[in-house]
Amino acid sequence: MASIFSKIVRGEIPSYKVAETDKYYAFLDIAPLQKGHTLVVPKREEDYIFDLTDEELAGLMVFAKKVANAIRKTVPCERVGVAVIGLDVPHAHVHLVPLNGGNDLNFSNPKKEFSKEEMQACAAEIAANM
Repeated sequence: MASIFSKIVRGEIPSYKVAETDKYYAFLDIAPLQKGHTLVVPKREEDYIFDLTDEELAGLMVFAKKVANAIRKTVPCERVGVAVIGLDVPHAHVHLVPLNGGNDLNFSNPKKEFSKEEMQACAAEIAANM
């Protein structure tokens, strides 16, 4: 069965797309830790990030770097943190989270809520900074 991320990549489920290549897709997390919290996924469905081929993993991280740089231009932050957890969705993915403090990347923190319009605007701004 396809993961929710595969369905997002194929356009079966809507997303706030930030960037896309032929192999990778980046979109805003709908339960973000911070404004601009973005998920980066390979289009090929693979559950565990370290089961990706070396080429896929390297490509994912290079793509994530470009997205992180665009996030940093868009969202006021000191850095963009990177987290790979991979327990909630059986599809390899990287979290990119704007950071201004050490606790900003704590997944037990309450999730932020933004309106649809705010999410659309944020995604469009990050995309414009790609």
